[in-house]
Amino acid sequence: MVEPASGADRAGSADDVAEVLDRPLPEGVRRRVVTLVSDAFGGLTVAELPAPLRQYARFTPTRRAKFAGNAMAAALESDPVFRQRIGERLRETQPELASALEAGSPPAAADPVDVAAAAYVLRPVGWVKLVAAAGEEAQRADAERADEAAQRELDQLRAELAEARERTKGETERLRAEVDAARRESEAAQRKLRGALSDVKRGEAALRKTQGEIDGIRAEAAAQVAAAEAETRRLRARLGEAEASVEAGRRAVREGRSVEDMRLRLLLDTVLEAAQGLRRELALPPSTGRPADTVDAVEPGRMSPKDIAARALSDTDPAVLDQLLALPQAHLVVDGYNVTKTGYPTMPLEKQRLRLLGGLSMLAAASGAEVTCVFDGAELAAPVLLAPPRGVRVLFSKAGVTADELIRQLVRAEPDGRPVVVVSTDREVADGVAKSGARPVASAMLLKRLSRA
Repeated sequence: MVEPASGADRAGSADDVAEVLDRPLPEGVRRRVVTLVSDAFGGLTVAELPAPLRQYARFTPTRRAKFAGNAMAAALESDPVFRQRIGERLRETQPELASALEAGSPPAAADPVDVAAAAYVLRPVGWVKLVAAAGEEAQRADAERADEAAQRELDQLRAELAEARERTKGETERLRAEVDAARRESEAAQRKLRGALSDVKRGEAALRKTQGEIDGIRAEAAAQVAAAEAETRRLRARLGEAEASVEAGRRAVREGRSVEDMRLRLLLDTVLEAAQGLRRELALPPSTGRPADTVDAVEPGRMSPKDIAARALSDTDPAVLDQLLALPQAHLVVDGYNVTKTGYPTMPLEKQRLRLLGGLSMLAAASGAEVTCVFDGAELAAPVLLAPPRGVRVLFSKAGVTADELIRQLVRAEPDGRPVVVVSTDREVADGVAKSGARPVASAMLLKRLSRA
């Protein structure tokens, strides 16, 4: 139960009606009031608390001040009974301050904020002035603190400014030194540039002098070329005269040599007949070994001519081939796949080989010439099982060696003077064997000859 208020309390309550704050509580006074209410809050029962504050009854004073500050300030302002109960708790905890306020003489040494907070709770006569004075004092104290802070900040800024000036001075001196060094470098560079310009001028003068000398040399060379051309024309005229003289001499020699040719031919026939008679007399067997047998190659069974002009016959006439093969000891070397792929490219390789080798066998039997057929074996996965036909040597090139190279080896193995005929349409092969003394023949000529057979 709350005890009845004393006469002074009732008088204060009566005067309380007349005294009203015309502005909000200063923030410092409000925080101190909330702290007083929070501290006195624990001494009241739940029933003595206003309904809005009962949920904070079990909070600690610090948490009440934090979470229920606005609610406690509102209850203190609007609920006189709650304010009276808080004032009684204040009288118990701070009796001297409460007595001094009710007597109208607050302690001079007390904190104005504490005095204003206690006056706001107790509401003695003149409490509004006390609160206003405390607010002004708090503002003044805040202003003093702000002035002190501003002064400290100003002092700090001054110190920083002095430090910045020192740094700027040092940086300025450093930059001035760098500028002086750069100026010296620039002067040195200008001196070098002037020297370089002088060198360029001297070089230009030397170039002009050299150009003049070159022009003189060109003029002299042009004069020499003109003289050389005139001498060339004169020599060409003399050469034409000499050639005409030589031709006339050749005609005279040919007319006088016909008798000697007849005698030489007769002598040759005599020697040939004597050689044949000696061979019959000594019963010499025919030669079996051939130079082509010494060439290293893959030989499943057993395989070039001198360039013999086909007089009065076309280059594509098979009769040319017959004439070549009729020469003594003629050797026919055939580029196998080059011929088969020219004549019958749609057939399988095995049938191409068999068809070509059959025709070559008949040609060898008809002509009596040595016949060698070369196939490219670089891409063979296994050795070819092939029975060479009678009279035809069949060779496959080894790994890493092309059929063209094998044909050139066969031609190089033959002695100078033996007629060797190479059948291939490959221009590179034809040119190569021709340089070695063999006679190249197109594949089409051989195909015509075989078809005629």
